[in-house]
Amino acid sequence: MKLELLAAVRPHMNLTALRSQTCSIAHRSNWLRAALLVAAAAFAVVAPPRAAAQMDGSISGTVMDVAGKPWADQTINATSDQGAKLTAKTDKDGHYSFHTLRAGVYTMTVELPAPNKPYEFAQLKVGSGETPNVNVNFKDVVAKQGSAAQEQMKKQEEEKQKFTGMKTHFDAGIAALTQAQTAKADMGKAAADQRDTMKAQVTELSGKAVTELEAAKSAAPEKDANLHLIWARLGDAYDVAGRPDDAANAYRQAVALKPTPGYYNNLGGILGRNNKIDEAMAAFQKSAELDPPNAAQAYRNAGITLYNAGKMKEAVEPLKKATELDPKSAQAWYLLGAALVGAMEYKQKGDKMEVVVQPGTVEAYQKAVELDPNGPYGQQAKQGLEALAQIAPGIDTKTKTAKKKS
Repeated sequence: MKLELLAAVRPHMNLTALRSQTCSIAHRSNWLRAALLVAAAAFAVVAPPRAAAQMDGSISGTVMDVAGKPWADQTINATSDQGAKLTAKTDKDGHYSFHTLRAGVYTMTVELPAPNKPYEFAQLKVGSGETPNVNVNFKDVVAKQGSAAQEQMKKQEEEKQKFTGMKTHFDAGIAALTQAQTAKADMGKAAADQRDTMKAQVTELSGKAVTELEAAKSAAPEKDANLHLIWARLGDAYDVAGRPDDAANAYRQAVALKPTPGYYNNLGGILGRNNKIDEAMAAFQKSAELDPPNAAQAYRNAGITLYNAGKMKEAVEPLKKATELDPKSAQAWYLLGAALVGAMEYKQKGDKMEVVVQPGTVEAYQKAVELDPNGPYGQQAKQGLEALAQIAPGIDTKTKTAKKKS
């Protein structure tokens, strides 16, 4: 069977009718386009622009203490319902303020002295342009809570005032201590005719430091977290004032509260200067054990203490440890060389006393020169090497007799 293509049959339409229909369609199209443009313009005029978020709300107020007086320097928190937390401090009049706040609900709290939790004193809604004033008077709060709460708040206020007094004495003590230490260092460099005057200055400043730091200790609560620091600085003040036993006792108190490497190291120095060598070595060893990677200073100070006590042979071992842990310390290398020289042995051979130089002596001095060629340790090491060269042939011990005149 042969398949034929089917042609679409269009209805007959004359030319005049076609033109008329085309014009009608064009007319309707132009009208529709115009209508759409008018509608779009109208919509653009009617639709309002989207408003930007405003941040012009604020909260302010005053905080009064349990005596009904302005409570200065208190931390006030404003936490929004979105979790944002803002912080402000009360001024000398107890006033606080928060500005440019987003609209929302805010919880207001004031930080109370430890161990109390923050006290919530208000929860309020803030809208754009609103500036509510929120006050809190702890005298009224305590009165409502009863006598037990009132006593607790009173105690907290007393502790706060005590802490303020302690800090005032501590800051004054540290200032005087710093001046005393500087004056003592300057006295060691001053001319002989100036030392008496400077010594009197050191005595006055160190005495003031002791007085202020003792007052800070007395004002500190028994379990105050800063008590160890007060004891340590008091120990420094006693040390500058020439009271080594009091200084050592103060550092023992600091160590008991907080056994740090630094405190043990300072205790060792004080004991060593007071010729309590065994106790000093125990303190230095404890310092090294508490912080092995940074124990070079403790070993170096142990060596210095033994060297100053004339115990040259005993000083060698800690100084060797100091150079091993801190091989770039010119001071440690020089001290090691000096200790080895002090530990030299001598033997008589004929008319000469031969010097037995300890192994490593020359190398220690050379290392000090290498690390500090123009500094004090390098220069002293050079002098040590020159002295070794002079005595290397031995010391002539033959008794010289005067020649008889003919």
